[in-house]
Amino acid sequence: MKHQLLGLSLTVILTIQLSGCGVLLHPERKGQRGGQVDPAIAVLDAAGLLLFVVPGLIAFGVDLYYGTIYLPGTAKTLNEEELNRLRTVDGQIQPEQLARFVSEQTGQTIHAEEMVSYPVGSVDELTFMLAEVPKKTSS
Repeated sequence: MKHQLLGLSLTVILTIQLSGCGVLLHPERKGQRGGQVDPAIAVLDAAGLLLFVVPGLIAFGVDLYYGTIYLPGTAKTLNEEELNRLRTVDGQIQPEQLARFVSEQTGQTIHAEEMVSYPVGSVDELTFMLAEVPKKTSS
């Protein structure tokens, strides 16, 4: 009886850890891309690391992949005023202004002449291009 209870408990714990705590507790957060990390979810995932290393790593990976580890509404987005500061009179983005803005926000030095832009028509095209850019630069 004790062995069955222990086995059942272990199965439940591993199942929860393998699926990621954020995915179970906050499925509405799926699809977020960045922001502040939710400390409660991070602690629960870290508890998985303490108990079982591999399931804990998988829980972190699942939560990061789906974006459920991030607090909602904390990703950086540009408001209309910030976006207008980056544009020229004809509506084009000014590379110098963009480099300055990114430098201010990240604390990293960004130079406009080192930036590269690519026209994209869809998210799928952007995903494909981002996967291809490292291949081209490493060759």
